Amino acid sequence: MTSYATLEKPVTPDNERLHGVPHRTDTSRSLALMDEPTALTPRELEERRVIHRNDSVREQADAFRELRTRLLALGGERNFVTLVAPVSNGCGGSFVARNLATAFAFDDAKSALLVDCDALHPSQHTALGVDASHGGLMDYLGDSDADLGRIIYRTGVPRLRLIPSGRQRETTGEAFSAFRMRAMVDSLRSRYPDRYLILDSPSVLGSPDARILSELADLVVLVAGYGKVTPEKLEKAVGSFPADKVAGVVFNEIP
Repeated sequence: MTSYATLEKPVTPDNERLHGVPHRTDTSRSLALMDEPTALTPRELEERRVIHRNDSVREQADAFRELRTRLLALGGERNFVTLVAPVSNGCGGSFVARNLATAFAFDDAKSALLVDCDALHPSQHTALGVDASHGGLMDYLGDSDADLGRIIYRTGVPRLRLIPSGRQRETTGEAFSAFRMRAMVDSLRSRYPDRYLILDSPSVLGSPDARILSELADLVVLVAGYGKVTPEKLEKAVGSFPADKVAGVVFNEIP
């Protein structure tokens, strides 16, 4: 799991319908809608740096399963929103967010939705090989008539969906603090009781976006790249969030 692959198997929009007032759907119906007709093979997943169930990536998969277990213990019985925020650029926050979401999707009784909130450096659609031709998060937030279901895409991983970032933007704070963003997150979480949302955040230091996004999250996971973050920077990043939301720090050994 040391390099990204050429995009071989583009996936299509899920076209989840979310018109009108969102309603809560029972778990069995939710999971029945999460079939994956074009599931990626273990080799394709490794090329995309995504964990799977086979022995070849067992150590990495077990690490993300353990992280999922700890978050479930903190989050209680309800589904929750987790913000994954790198301390600084280059810490591997998107890698951790992607695989944490996959770990949630490992559980046959759960589903996960990964939301790429890094509008300046979007990466999840490329990493997962998603053809995001219908746009993404920033397009939806900028168009009051946009259909949320159009920007939810299959990923090739069963029970895992992606909302890509969409068009690149230099400034995103106002969009993330707007009512439309909060309503979107509430709708996505409330519609399916088995769905866990993972927000892939921009870096904490140097931008207010991570702090703004944390207002939408129940838990915050910080990512510190090995050899890239000083204790002072880590302490500053931790202090950017309410103490009761900080679940912990992942020390990511970047290859």
